[in-house]
Amino acid sequence: MGRDRWHVIDEGDALTLARHLPVRFDLAAEAVLTGHVGRRRLAHLVRQDMWRALRHLRGFAPVVRVARVPGGLHVRAGGAVAGRFARAQAESRIAALLADPARVARWTGRGSGA
Repeated sequence: MGRDRWHVIDEGDALTLARHLPVRFDLAAEAVLTGHVGRRRLAHLVRQDMWRALRHLRGFAPVVRVARVPGGLHVRAGGAVAGRFARAQAESRIAALLADPARVARWTGRGSGA
């Protein structure tokens, strides 16, 4: 598998984007987002920003799951971590990312996101 290769698992209403199989969530945060964006695109955008926020976390392998729900898309972002880490701190960074109005606007096409 090349450096740019990701596993995409499409399960009907849910799509999971992962670097490694089997998919593992050692840490995660969740949110429901609204807007007009495809599940795959949203998963990649969230994954990119999550990686930037947690790139210091040694052994981190991102996972993003996007599922259609009434009123929007349920996003579970997190992943696997090889080794010890501060779970609460890492999960709060992901939660803050998912709650950031500018990022959400950029991901979902609801404005400039500036």
